[in-house]
Amino acid sequence: MTISMVNQPPLRDVIATYGLAADKRLGQHFLLDGNLTDRIARAAGNLAEGTVIEIGPGPGGLTRSLLGAGAAHVVAIERDPRCIEALADLVTASDNRLTIIEDDALNANFQQLCPEAPRRIVSNLPYNVGTPLLIAWLKNVSAYHSFVLMFQKEVADRIVAEKGSSLYGRLSVMTQWLCHAERLFTVDKRAFTPPPKVMSAVVRLTPRTEASTVPWHAMETVTKAAFGQRRKMLRQSLKATISAQSLEALEIDPKRRAETLSISEFVRIAVAWQAVQDNP
Repeated sequence: MTISMVNQPPLRDVIATYGLAADKRLGQHFLLDGNLTDRIARAAGNLAEGTVIEIGPGPGGLTRSLLGAGAAHVVAIERDPRCIEALADLVTASDNRLTIIEDDALNANFQQLCPEAPRRIVSNLPYNVGTPLLIAWLKNVSAYHSFVLMFQKEVADRIVAEKGSSLYGRLSVMTQWLCHAERLFTVDKRAFTPPPKVMSAVVRLTPRTEASTVPWHAMETVTKAAFGQRRKMLRQSLKATISAQSLEALEIDPKRRAETLSISEFVRIAVAWQAVQDNP
C-alpha cells in the first residue's frame, strides 16, 4: 500500500502555514525536491516489512517519499514541535503507517521506539548531529538492517575513504570495520531550503554479516591513537598503546603511518591490545 500525494499540499505551503523557518540551532535544511527524496527512498530497498526510522523529518518531504514507496511503518523522530504539528496530517493520510515521536535523536532508544525488525534508518541527517548519531548506531550495528543517510559531502567522503587517502581516518575505519559503505550520489546545496554552505552526499551502509569479535573500545582506542598523530610513524603514534616489537610480531612495519593500514590490520592491532588488557 502506498500513500497518494495528490491531496497533500506543496511542501512550501506547509512551511509557510506552520512558520517553519529553518532553525540553525537544529541544523535544519529542508529538502523539498520530490525526485531527490524518492531517489533516497528507493535506495533503501524494499520497505514493506519492519520499520523505517527517519531523523529530523522537518516538513515531511522524505517522509512522504518513504510512505509513497510502500513503507510498512515509518517512525519519524523530530525535536522541533512546529514540525510535529505540520506532520500530523500525514499520519491520517498514511492509514497510521506513520508514527511521530517528539524527542532528541541523540537520546532516543531506537530499539524500544521501533520494536519491529528489520530496522532501516533513512534520513537527511541534521549536519550538527550526523556523526555522533552514526557512531551511536555503529556501536549497536547488529540491531539494524541498513542505513541510507545524507551527510555534508566532506563527512560522506571520510566515511567511504580508502586507505592511502588523506580523508581516510577514524570515521572511515570504524564504519568500514562494521559495514559495507558506498557513496550513492551528491546533492547540490541549491536543492535545500535554506541552502547550506556546503554540498551534501548520500551514503548507504550495510552491516557486515560476519560479526566482529573485537570490542568497540579496543578499535576505538587503537584508531584514536593512530590517527591522533597521523603524520607520525606508528612506532611513535602507538607507543603508549602497543610496542614497535609487537607491531613487528603482527607483521606490521612500525615505520608505516596510520593512513596506510587496512581495516584488517587495525583489527589485528586491536586484538593484540585487548589481549594485553585481559592478561596484564
